Amino acid sequence: MPTRSLSNTCDEIMFSRFFKSHAKSLRNFLFYKYGNKDHADDLTQEAFIKLWQNCAAVPIEKAKSYVYIIANNSALNGIAHQKVVLEYEKNFTGSDKTNENPEFILEEKQFKSKLLKAIENLNETQRVAFLMHRIDGKKYSEIAEELNISIKAVEKRMHLALVELRKQIDSIK
Repeated sequence: MPTRSLSNTCDEIMFSRFFKSHAKSLRNFLFYKYGNKDHADDLTQEAFIKLWQNCAAVPIEKAKSYVYIIANNSALNGIAHQKVVLEYEKNFTGSDKTNENPEFILEEKQFKSKLLKAIENLNETQRVAFLMHRIDGKKYSEIAEELNISIKAVEKRMHLALVELRKQIDSIK
């Protein structure tokens, strides 16, 4: 009968602890990098499923890098697939079933698209700090600790991100 070691990824208790301690940070990493929360949730779940399926081959010490690599590669594969979906959506002429003014719907859709594009156009350090603060609701001190930088660096990244977004949004109007 095999003995349970602390580095055994197949041990349910160890796997559960590992999942609880790393799932949220992996999801946030994917969300910040690719900008889609639902997709980040799905990729996180899939990465942990693959880890569980291959638990005998992956020691717990390498499990974190394993799930990050699996999730990132899946995201990149998803982007290739999304190009096909976007091409279809561009050519699709479905009917709108709302009672709102079509001009308002178009303007709202364009503004939302431009805002997301503006957030995507921020450099990675600014975008990560901005999303951690505005989406996760983290304080500057928490962001600084997590990113291993000073609070002043977080303040500067947030300031630069807001200035850049303000410039891009003012040019939208």
